[in-house]
Amino acid sequence: MAQEAAPFAVNLSFSEEVQADFPKDGRMYLFFSTNPRAEPRTQTWPNPYYPTYIFAINMTDVDPAAGMKLSAEQEWISTVQWDLDAVPYGEYTVQVLWDHDTQESRIDAPGNLFCEKQKVTINGDTQLDLTINEVIPEREVVFHELVREITFQSDTLTQFWGRPMYLKAAVMLPTGFDPTANKAYPIRYNIAGYGGRYTRINRMSQSPNFMTWWSGEDAPRVIQVFLDGEGPFGDSYQMDSDNSGAYGWALINELMPHIESQFRGTHEAKTRFVDGCSTGGWVSLGLQLYYPDVFNGVFSYSPDAIEFENYQLINIYQDENAYYNEAGYLRPVMRDVNGEPMLSLKDFIQYENVLGAANSYVNSGGQFSAHNALYSPKGENGLPKPIFDPTTGEIDHEVAETWKKYDFKLYAQANWEELGPKLKDKIYVWMGDMDNFYLNPATRQFARFLEQTENPKSNAIVEFSPMEGHCSKFSDMVVLKQIQERLAALEE
Repeated sequence: MAQEAAPFAVNLSFSEEVQADFPKDGRMYLFFSTNPRAEPRTQTWPNPYYPTYIFAINMTDVDPAAGMKLSAEQEWISTVQWDLDAVPYGEYTVQVLWDHDTQESRIDAPGNLFCEKQKVTINGDTQLDLTINEVIPEREVVFHELVREITFQSDTLTQFWGRPMYLKAAVMLPTGFDPTANKAYPIRYNIAGYGGRYTRINRMSQSPNFMTWWSGEDAPRVIQVFLDGEGPFGDSYQMDSDNSGAYGWALINELMPHIESQFRGTHEAKTRFVDGCSTGGWVSLGLQLYYPDVFNGVFSYSPDAIEFENYQLINIYQDENAYYNEAGYLRPVMRDVNGEPMLSLKDFIQYENVLGAANSYVNSGGQFSAHNALYSPKGENGLPKPIFDPTTGEIDHEVAETWKKYDFKLYAQANWEELGPKLKDKIYVWMGDMDNFYLNPATRQFARFLEQTENPKSNAIVEFSPMEGHCSKFSDMVVLKQIQERLAALEE
């Protein structure tokens, strides 16, 4: 029996407060969430259990004083098969967001406008009255005597983009830090999971348990730096790309010297470490591999696919389609730790297609947008060339060839004679063998390569834990203790 459905429309108005200096061009988002506790506009990552259905449309020359009607008459792109003229019966939490920001890659950018969420039961023709009256506030680092916020204009990125480009970071100083002592401190550079912002330091500084440990005798006297995950096409991945610019150069040659000149008292690589999980696991391992003289140790947990014969479940060099495997089945992109598939790659990408102003994942600000921008060349339209067609999933093998520069296995193989000696004692990687995003096969292949190396023989530590999922063994305290052990070994 077909599920009952009915037309739905929103009579949208704008409060007087947001009408002043209203940005008339942007992208309108309409959210239907099945999770009554969530703020729908924040549910841009697909949730298999409590889905949020997203509709989006670009608009120009909007007159806020006139208001508007959002309905099926407009040409929406959405994450679902049904349209606004046939919304399935049920209970939803509805919200509208106006994304006019052009500086940040994701829709949660400060200054974007939205309405309060409203519950609605659809059991017939429904029209809802909503008012956009809220503004996403500026991000802020909560004050703490050991915390510092960094805003740094990058000359390299500013020149690339032709406008001022800033790098952000947050610093946590060790207990007893004396700015006048010019003491040489070890330093930890932490990279977040996908899209993590520098303001994540707030969770640490506001955690009584962590701060009690941090101020005690057992904690290492290390400076912690929390890098920002924002980039023009999603997470910058802190690496150079044809599309986003030289983020790796800017980090190594501009931001890090700036931070260390203020706080560290030394620029010595011997006591400089990098870590992260998921996206942070990929970035931290990449920084250690591509800048082996800059860091003296990496602690990489559950890294994104580090070689592309196993880009999750896709071999981008040989497979013809990203969405369907050779047997014609939809490829899953997510599973639980028992192996039960939870979400297909095709459905996941459709969320990014809806979030992208080009109706494509290439500028969605999401996970695959960031991968594609980092690995792919620039297209004729000024956007990154897609590795696979957003609609059909067909893989572009010419684009796949350009991805080889960030295939860690291929890079290490080609450069091992020079690279191998510089990586001695420096690599620690952890991976759950039931990683929720199928990242363990790529890490397995990279580990096999390391095991087979000669001249020199790699002594990298790559650990696999059975029946463990994504990032389940990662924590800041665990990594800080690993750094503490590494520092102790250096002193022996």
